[in-house]
Amino acid sequence: MKSYYEYAKEAYAANGVDCEKAIETLSNLTLSVHCWQGDDVCGFDTKDALSGGIQATGNYPGKARTPDELMADFDKVLALTGGKKKLNLHASYAIFKDGEFADRDALEPKHFAKWVEYAKERDLGLDFNPTYFSHPQAAGLTLSSPNEEIRQFWVRHTVACLRIAEYFANETGTPCVMNIWIPDGYKDIPADRTSPRARFAKSLDEALACGYDKSKVFVTLESKVFGIGLESYTVGSAEFCQNYAATRHIMPLMDNGHYHPTEMVSDKISSLLLFHPKLALHITRPVRWDSDHVVRFDDETREIAKEIVASGRMDDIVIALDYFDASINRVAAWIMGIRSTQKALLEALLTPHAELSALQQKEDYTRLFMRQEALKTLPMGAVWEEFCRRAGLPAGEGWYDEVMAYEAKVLKERS
Repeated sequence: MKSYYEYAKEAYAANGVDCEKAIETLSNLTLSVHCWQGDDVCGFDTKDALSGGIQATGNYPGKARTPDELMADFDKVLALTGGKKKLNLHASYAIFKDGEFADRDALEPKHFAKWVEYAKERDLGLDFNPTYFSHPQAAGLTLSSPNEEIRQFWVRHTVACLRIAEYFANETGTPCVMNIWIPDGYKDIPADRTSPRARFAKSLDEALACGYDKSKVFVTLESKVFGIGLESYTVGSAEFCQNYAATRHIMPLMDNGHYHPTEMVSDKISSLLLFHPKLALHITRPVRWDSDHVVRFDDETREIAKEIVASGRMDDIVIALDYFDASINRVAAWIMGIRSTQKALLEALLTPHAELSALQQKEDYTRLFMRQEALKTLPMGAVWEEFCRRAGLPAGEGWYDEVMAYEAKVLKERS
């Protein structure tokens, strides 16, 4: 008697798709998974409340409070998800020993040695982000500040982060993607839009001139349309960031929550790939704005995945996750977002893109429409279950029972 997966293989083969190749590709595809889902973006270098347009909502019990707790929670995520991973850190997750403290402009590789040890033991690469929020010097503008002392503080922070990113790459043997995003902007209509952007460009130029190994550190620049308290103007707009990245030969990064509600990142991927050798993405889920909800297997996530695979340039695209939800079990949120992203990528890998593209080229739009709709009911779920089985993961929703057991034993003990 044939298994469900054997039937799925035959169904997809009849449509020109190799399920074995799709599973192998997904198994070897690396997702950069953010550390900040586990502790609501708090980090370890301050006890102050989040600021700079960052806000986590909800009070579900069990938030990680220490590096050890955060690492333990991420271990559970690794145990219950398949595929390859990198761990994406913010500078605010520096780990200090014996009462030591270094401000953000004085951070050194040694302050992240424990993270490197953790990553190497689990064969993880590390990605990195300077942290330009939740700090006294970030009460206003940062890299675009007219206050030279503040601006230079954040330039030094950026340089320190480049040094740490290079350290990550050297230690793990994997290039480190270092993403720059600043929360700079104005609540109301500014009198001068040009000067802050000119200062931002100057600051970036100064930091990137420090000298770093570009074969080991891939710098990305992330734009945003607006933020809390920055409703009228953001310095790092899409136009600024894309033009800066193009002229300075760094990678543009698109977060699908950082655009107007009617703009779709899925539609932008093909354009940027025509003009950039590499591209970075933050996969998230905006609900009316950049709310960073947990990723679902929804239309835009699936369309982004389709564009990644159909481009034929998956190796040139960095796929990272960026969401944080404190209203549900944080470990479950991590896992569900990863699984949803992987499902979208698997669906894209199970799509006969060459055939569909040929129909478009022939202007056979009726058959194209029919084929696109017919593919939606093929048994992708059977292929997903086979991917999970080969990764040694619990079948179906079995992973949830493990997370609930972890909550009862570990998370509920945290006060």
